[in-house]
Amino acid sequence: MPATRLIPRRVAKPWGRDDIGPLFDAGGERIGEIWFELPAGSAEPALLVKYLFTSEALSVQVHPDDAQARAAGARQGKEEAWLILDAADDAVIGLGLEQRVSPEALHAAALDGRIEDLIDWKVIAPGDHFHVTPGTIHAIGGGLTLIEVQQYADITYRLYDYGRPRDLHLAEAMACAEAGPYLTANLRTPIAVGIDRLVDGPKFGLVDAHSEDFAALPDIGAHGPVWFIPVDGNGTVGAAAWQPGECWLLGDAADLATLGGQGRALIAWAKA
Repeated sequence: MPATRLIPRRVAKPWGRDDIGPLFDAGGERIGEIWFELPAGSAEPALLVKYLFTSEALSVQVHPDDAQARAAGARQGKEEAWLILDAADDAVIGLGLEQRVSPEALHAAALDGRIEDLIDWKVIAPGDHFHVTPGTIHAIGGGLTLIEVQQYADITYRLYDYGRPRDLHLAEAMACAEAGPYLTANLRTPIAVGIDRLVDGPKFGLVDAHSEDFAALPDIGAHGPVWFIPVDGNGTVGAAAWQPGECWLLGDAADLATLGGQGRALIAWAKA
């Protein structure tokens, strides 16, 4: 498969922003997400890359794993990871609960809003990253810009939504929610000069690469198609130019050698 510049699609959200610059134009809408997609009619890829822009907190939510999603008629579950690009001074993300509670207590707290007091709210800064496995109760706060890499699945179960007039999915959420602390360490593991492994999960890998020559990147352990997500810098993919705010799908890891230029990029790949 030749290298493909994926097509950005704006997605309006009630918690989004009308100023999402400098890389994107909100077009007068309240944009919460930019999705990077293949042309219409293409086979659905394994992973989806997004930018998120928040002015308000997202819902308290959870995602199912593959088996739970398939039981509900979906193709796969949703494992995801976030890299924080920008954060207001008071920005937070909720990950897991401060302590384990019973399913009955979690259900009651979701109904009356006390779930906000159960969540472990973490103060966030640019450069932070988080691996969010299925079953993790989570809530992204306002004042954040981040890149999300996830399994290609639009399957979210809302536990609580701050009174917004959107449906909740308490039965589905309770069936897959881990009602306890979030224990993932989220380490940056150096694997080569300028390259840190952020995620080595069951469904995908993710590295953060700072390079003076992307064509000289060492083996990062990727197999199959690779998502190249420039964060800064500039260069080329074959005869085409790349720049920040884009996402490219390369046929395999060997195609990284066709990259020219320098800067910083996230590189992701799916696992079987």
